[in-house]
Amino acid sequence: MLELAPILGVLGGLVGVLDTVPYVRDIFRGATRPHRGTWLIWGVLAIVASLSQRADGASWSLLLTASQAFLTGLVFVLAIRHGEGGLAPADVSLMAVAAAGLVGWMVVGEPIVAVVCVIVADVCGAAMMTPKAYRDPYSETLAMYALASLAGALAAGAVGGVDVSLLLYPIYYCVINGALAVLISVRRREPAW
Repeated sequence: MLELAPILGVLGGLVGVLDTVPYVRDIFRGATRPHRGTWLIWGVLAIVASLSQRADGASWSLLLTASQAFLTGLVFVLAIRHGEGGLAPADVSLMAVAAAGLVGWMVVGEPIVAVVCVIVADVCGAAMMTPKAYRDPYSETLAMYALASLAGALAAGAVGGVDVSLLLYPIYYCVINGALAVLISVRRREPAW
């Protein structure tokens, strides 16, 4: 499996970059309205995840997290003008939990603890966006979440062995994005009331 790690890492990074293309396109078309708070959290967390995985010795699997650090920041900048949400009391509470995850990473300094903190905070970002996606599934780009799930699976394969601290984030990334893709897809198929 180790000889496949570079190929899977490059493919994961490439899919991670390509998954943002339809999302950004849909933002400019007015079809997708990103949740500002979610993309702020996800942008900061992608940076933390990249630094944490690099500190823990990641190599090819780092391509996904590094590309996501840049691209989630881009989507957040676009969300400022083209998005919605971000300052409701529930949003602020979730941002506080996400910030606590970042503080945990900075205080402890252990890569696996940082990844766990990132995942907890990332769940807060997903929780902020989920009600919007449930109410209005067409306000999100389904292809982005499906491709992001694939990118997470490829990045997990790029780890090249069983290392919990390196596998935790890409597996989580695959699962959370897959779950969001399923939610959006199912809600789009339900009849409108």
